[in-house]
Amino acid sequence: MKKYSVSELSKLSGVTIRTLHHYDKIGLLKPSDRSEVGYRYYGESELLRLQQILFYKELGFSLKEIEAVLNDPDFDLVTALRGHKELLEKRRSRIATLLNTIDQTITYLTNNKTTMEPKKLYEGLPKEMGTAIRKEAIEKYGLEAVTRSEQELLQLGEADYVKLKEKLEKVTLELFKLKNEEPKSTEVQWLIKQHYEIIRKFWGTEALEDKQADAYAGLGQTYVDDERFTIMENKPQPQFAQFLKLAMAHFAERYLK
Repeated sequence: MKKYSVSELSKLSGVTIRTLHHYDKIGLLKPSDRSEVGYRYYGESELLRLQQILFYKELGFSLKEIEAVLNDPDFDLVTALRGHKELLEKRRSRIATLLNTIDQTITYLTNNKTTMEPKKLYEGLPKEMGTAIRKEAIEKYGLEAVTRSEQELLQLGEADYVKLKEKLEKVTLELFKLKNEEPKSTEVQWLIKQHYEIIRKFWGTEALEDKQADAYAGLGQTYVDDERFTIMENKPQPQFAQFLKLAMAHFAERYLK
C-alpha cells in the first residue's frame, strides 16, 4: 500500500499537521517510517488507527482513554467498528430528537398561538445539561421563579433570539482575539461583562436578584472540561478555554459577589 506523508494524511483525514505531530509525540499515532531527513510516512495500519482515534474522539473519549483502548492486547478492529456503529445509531436517534426539539422551538417562536411546555426545551439534551440544571435552579429559587424565567426565554421572538445568539458569537470572537492577553485586564473584563449578561439571558435568569457568581465561574470550568464549547477556527482551543475560565472566575469574584 502507498505510504502517505504527514501533509497527505492531513488532507485525507482533515486532521491538522500539528495534531498529527502531537499524536506522534505522545505515542498515540506513530508513523510507520521516516525518511533520512526525518519526514514522517504512514501506511495502512496507521490510517486505520487514525480512523479509530477519530471515532473515539467523536464518541467523547479523551486521548489518554483512546490510547489505552487501542493499545489493549485484546483490542479487535472489527469488534470496535461494530461498537462504533451501535453507539452512532443511538446518537442518530438522539440527533433526530434534537432536530424535533429545534423544530418545536422554532414553531413556538414564530407562532404566538402555539404553546410549548418548558421541559421540551431540553428534549434530547444531556440530562446533566437539562434536568440537573433545572432541578438545581428549582431547589434554589423555587419552581415559580424558574418557570417564569423559562417562559421569558421562550417568549423571545425569533429575530431577538437570533440577535442574541449572534451577539454571543461576536463577543466570543472578540475574546478569542485577546486570548494571549491578561485575563484580568480592563479590555478583557469589559468583554466578559457582556458575555455574562448574554449568558444570563440564555439562562433566562437576568431578572433574578442572585447574580449567579458560582454558576458563571462554573461555566468557565465547563469550557475547560469539554473542548466542544471552545471550538474556534474549526478546532478545539484549550488555551482559549483556560483563558476564559480565568477571566470569568475573576469577573465572578470581583463583580458578582
